[in-house]
Amino acid sequence: MHAFFMISGLTLTALLINIPLGYLRQGCEKFTFGWYFYIHISIPLIIYLRVKAGFSWKFIPLTLGGAVAGQLIGGFIHRRRQNNG
Repeated sequence: MHAFFMISGLTLTALLINIPLGYLRQGCEKFTFGWYFYIHISIPLIIYLRVKAGFSWKFIPLTLGGAVAGQLIGGFIHRRRQNNG
């Protein structure tokens, strides 16, 4: 049960870290340095947290899913704010 809460927390952390990064990414032109930077900058931190928590590489899809969801949510918020003025 403890491991479930740890991996849930790690996935939620990946999501929350990537919301502001997705917001910033949406303001960059696609495939520029800034765009790639905002997508990839959270990966070393997420890997560090996963390793420190003692989870193997088999949990990468969960943390990656959280990171992608955070990027998408952040981009959605940015587009919504731009359209509403």
